[in-house]
Amino acid sequence: MKRFIVILIAVFLSFAYASAAEKIKVVASIYPLGDVTRQVGKDRVSVKVMLPPGASPHTFEPTPLDMMEIQNSKIFVKAGAGLEFWAEKMIKASSNRRLIIVEATSGLPLIRHVHSHAGAGASEEKGHHGSADPHVWLDPVLMKTVVDKVKNALSKADPEGEAYYRENAEKYKKDLDALHIEIMNRVKSFRVKEYVTFHPAWNYFSKRYGLRVAGVIEESPGREPSPKHIAKIVSEIKKINSKIVFAEPQFNPKIAEVVAKEAGAKVLFLDPIGGANVKGRDTYIGLMRYNLSVMEEGMK
Repeated sequence: MKRFIVILIAVFLSFAYASAAEKIKVVASIYPLGDVTRQVGKDRVSVKVMLPPGASPHTFEPTPLDMMEIQNSKIFVKAGAGLEFWAEKMIKASSNRRLIIVEATSGLPLIRHVHSHAGAGASEEKGHHGSADPHVWLDPVLMKTVVDKVKNALSKADPEGEAYYRENAEKYKKDLDALHIEIMNRVKSFRVKEYVTFHPAWNYFSKRYGLRVAGVIEESPGREPSPKHIAKIVSEIKKINSKIVFAEPQFNPKIAEVVAKEAGAKVLFLDPIGGANVKGRDTYIGLMRYNLSVMEEGMK
């Protein structure tokens, strides 16, 4: 009997291993892109998100283990437009010449950063030379195009699953439509339409929903703002009569706290990245709803 159970377990494990081995291996640079890939690929894919929870993609350095992930994957899903400054080197170093690369920002109408007096300015530009904004995933409407790109890449890597991926993608795009309508309706009730953020992640979201980023505390990741810049941000907060400064969990909130104190505002946390270990922010749609609720708290 014991021997029979051992054989059963061995058979089960070999099946489990075989099904895991047959899955299409995908590496995604950040959690929102990883989640969308899972929504389209479901049980035909195995997705590894490269960015660890709580880390910033702007300052992330990949490990040799990450290199191995790229080496052994069929697809790499990234934002592009300079977000993953480390990716080019990594792809060049890899001998995986058959890697299919999905770039979320390619072909989308990108916003170019134009530094204004308070770091708020941004103008629209197609193409992404210069300082283009890579945070397209924070607009659910643009994310529908990314869903199609992921579907096409999965279908190329796994032609047998094409109909399955198409069906999942269409269903998920309907979910994104519902999310878009929900955000649109809830933003209509905001009393304040302008706000100050920690880093320039929210331009696409603001443009889509009629909001305005009035100032950015840290324009370049990791570079502390000057006292002059902080003074400008503080006066901007007072000018727009905001009681809120938005920080982000991927960055040290100390500077945001200093700015908030000076301006008589309080700090709330928006999360552009989310992650598997953050309850309520462990899916893309959940993450967007979380951010909407935080904005509502500060701007209604």
